[in-house]
Amino acid sequence: MSNQLDTSESSLFEPPPEAVGFYGDSLRLLNESGIPFLLSGTYALACFTGITRPTKDLDVFCKPSDAPKILSFFKGQGYEIQIEDERWIGKVWRGDHFFDVIFNISSASIPITEDWFHEVHEAEVYGTNVRVTPPTQFILSKLFLQTRYRYDAADIVHVILVKHDEIDWEWLLSSMDLYWEVLLINILNFRFVYPTERGLIPRWLYDELMTRLRAQDEMPPASIKICRGRLISPTDYVIDVTEWGFADVVGKGVDEKHEPHH
Repeated sequence: MSNQLDTSESSLFEPPPEAVGFYGDSLRLLNESGIPFLLSGTYALACFTGITRPTKDLDVFCKPSDAPKILSFFKGQGYEIQIEDERWIGKVWRGDHFFDVIFNISSASIPITEDWFHEVHEAEVYGTNVRVTPPTQFILSKLFLQTRYRYDAADIVHVILVKHDEIDWEWLLSSMDLYWEVLLINILNFRFVYPTERGLIPRWLYDELMTRLRAQDEMPPASIKICRGRLISPTDYVIDVTEWGFADVVGKGVDEKHEPHH
């Protein structure tokens, strides 16, 4: 399926001029490697909705088994590589520029699988034809980004609005089975933002999630106090697990920042 926007014009994303060559070379080399990958983030959003905004990196998604292959390939090409977090992300560097190699969503709870590659959505980006994350998986990759300084709900509702008929709702629900409340939060957010478009969300999905909510309300509180907040923001809920006595479900470092290593 072709993209809705000609993303070959780099000025749409306002990257640093000196980074354009790095991005173009990186995508070309990724294609040459033969290792399956998907371009996500701002570029996928632009393909699906026509929305563009400045960006300073590339989000490259791949299966966990392919992440070391990509990193090793670029190391062999003379690039510097970094394992930022064994659970979900590595980086490829040249000078001050980098791209992310992501093999698990940001909460480190749902890995990239072969299912992410079943649909083909392509775009030309910086002169190279690449596959981008399909709409369903794009939404999944954004659901847990709810921090004080970054909240990707607008990306989610915009993609639902434009690509609702291409979303595999059953797959999305299955993937979020343990975290169905996060999916419900975002569906309610869509209903609030677009009250006249509520029908774009399948009624069976809304009914199923509300049934789960009512059933959950009948359950007694769990014996162990748990804070799941760090699944959506590793830093904003640190006090809950360090001072307030809640068990953590993330396992990330309490001072985790994900900053460039230079």
